[in-house]
Amino acid sequence: MAEQKATNVHWHDGEVTREDRQKMLKQKGATLWFTGLSGSGKSTVAVALEKALIEKGHLCYRLDGDNVRLGINKNLGFSAEDRAENIRRIGEIAKLFVDTGVIVLSSFVSPYRADRDQVRELHAQSDMDFLEIFVDVPLSVAEERDPKGLYKKARAGEIKNFTGIDDPYEAPQQAEVVLNSHEMSLEKEVEVLLEEMSKRGII
Repeated sequence: MAEQKATNVHWHDGEVTREDRQKMLKQKGATLWFTGLSGSGKSTVAVALEKALIEKGHLCYRLDGDNVRLGINKNLGFSAEDRAENIRRIGEIAKLFVDTGVIVLSSFVSPYRADRDQVRELHAQSDMDFLEIFVDVPLSVAEERDPKGLYKKARAGEIKNFTGIDDPYEAPQQAEVVLNSHEMSLEKEVEVLLEEMSKRGII
């Protein structure tokens, strides 16, 4: 975790609790953390799930890797250190959303297990639901899809530190849900996720 640099700072509790906000929204805040190779289908299923949840009357918000790097994390690159800080910041943002009672759909390659585990622990410390969703496809499938042309550039040496090519991807060992997007329809993936959320009392 990042070092606390500021001194003489203290948490200020309010009079409205997380439970108050969840009761108002009629749902339980939670983070669904989609991880997998670029091109695995993380963003695609998150977009579809977001739509399904909204249609069912559930407030949710989608955090996407590229979108975040165009804003709050625009000063970060793709070194191991920057990747770790990228995920740390997203974890903190997700936690804030969950505290308001919102369901967070977070789609990031997040290749390092330790970084994802830190976000999981951050949620656990505040008794918040965190579901790791491993969108699992073979590298060959992700590379064949290559929706942004990134694998082609990485193979040509135009992109360095690209996950799956010259940087590792550490697959989850105990993900709450595993989606094989090359073998499942998008509708089935959304169905599986809605069932899991219902089983856990999130919706």
